[in-house]
Amino acid sequence: MRMHDLIFVSLENWDDIWRRNQFICAELSRRHPDRKVLFVGLPHDVSHSLRRGRFSQVRADAPQSLPEFSNIFFFRPVKWWPNTLRAGRRANELAFRRQVRTASRRLGFTRPLLWINAHSAAHLVGKMGERGVVYDVTDDWISFNHAPSLRSLVIEQDGFLCRHADATIVCSQRLFEMKLPLTRRLFLVPNGVDLQHYVAVADGTGVVDASTEQWNRPVLGYVGTVHPERVDVALIEIVAQAFPQGTIALVGPNLLDEGQLRRLSMLKNVVLTGPVSYQRVPHFLAAFDVCLVPHLESEFTESLNPIKLWEYLATGKPVVSTNVAGFRDFSSLCRIASGAEAFVEACEMAVLEDKSAQSARLLAAKENSWDTRVDQIEDVMAQISRD
Repeated sequence: MRMHDLIFVSLENWDDIWRRNQFICAELSRRHPDRKVLFVGLPHDVSHSLRRGRFSQVRADAPQSLPEFSNIFFFRPVKWWPNTLRAGRRANELAFRRQVRTASRRLGFTRPLLWINAHSAAHLVGKMGERGVVYDVTDDWISFNHAPSLRSLVIEQDGFLCRHADATIVCSQRLFEMKLPLTRRLFLVPNGVDLQHYVAVADGTGVVDASTEQWNRPVLGYVGTVHPERVDVALIEIVAQAFPQGTIALVGPNLLDEGQLRRLSMLKNVVLTGPVSYQRVPHFLAAFDVCLVPHLESEFTESLNPIKLWEYLATGKPVVSTNVAGFRDFSSLCRIASGAEAFVEACEMAVLEDKSAQSARLLAAKENSWDTRVDQIEDVMAQISRD
């Protein structure tokens, strides 16, 4: 199909930590080098910076093409006012629309497709001269631990997008069930994996990151954002105590509060690496003996389709997970355990596991590649373009 130019409003910036948005845009860019993608990241927050005594730029940068993808242009608008006041939020929305329109015109866009991942961008619908709108829902933000006023706003924005988008895409079965009564046209497109990225890990030829060479074995590791709404810190403490001679590695951005960090710092065998670029992730996974998913079992995590599911399977290594969405569906390939005692026991068994399940894990990963996912997405885009 011939892809139209795309305004892609993301929940995060384009950076070294790759998530669903980067994978989708990168694959579309490779398939359609003659089409442009305006990737709209998080605004420069002037009011937030000034309140902390820091200077922040007050003018949006021109869209910048990415070194590795010449037809993807990264753009960050400027946000001047606090969103806590309705008038400030309305002013920010108006400025956001103007800045995105200006950026898209600079790139020569005419009737682009509008892709919205950030529910806060609901106000763009019908204002960008778009030929159609895709709303991509990647988390159950309604169940997130928001203040009541913010939760009401999220529900309003999400509901508006579900009703007005030409297509709503969700990444998990739970989200599909939640959005089905609200949407005009709904599609389930789970996350996927770039298989080539992990080939060396799976065949044992991968080089470990230098920072892992001093880790004691066995290494039980987690890759992903260490977020208090997702990660069970108490469970990590128990696993660390159960493997005093090993290493519990948490690889990814760290969003834990001071109290949680203090608790983990008391355990000498717990390592928090901080952000790790997508290019370096395989080198950390190569050091793992067991891949962990110590997620909280909550309404929020039930809506997830973690990218790490497919990335872990692509390594062929043993996986131990709490009883959460995604991993539960692959219980024949992952050890699923609820409760600390069962989780520790599953970890002990995983450490001793042979390679008999490796080929089945690799096959499951192959069947769930990003190439397959973008095929589905292009089918959705084609339907919108024909309308």
